[in-house]
Amino acid sequence: MGKAGHVLRQVLEEFEVSQYSLAAALDIERNSVYRWANEKSDPSGETIVDIVRALKTLHPLAAKAFVERYLGEEIKDL
Repeated sequence: MGKAGHVLRQVLEEFEVSQYSLAAALDIERNSVYRWANEKSDPSGETIVDIVRALKTLHPLAAKAFVERYLGEEIKDL
């Protein structure tokens, strides 16, 4: 599976955002967040944007960390 779930798990743990609160902010079942965070499935590109938006409401620094870590080198020179 991809990098998104790995990064998501790190960010949720580091910023103490629960999978449940992220799922609630996304208005989805917690098992979807669990599957991403445990690299059982990958969120789609559109869902990545939704994750960032949800994290911004829950913990803006977590959203920033997720984007920076997920996109990494791609945004370095922007």
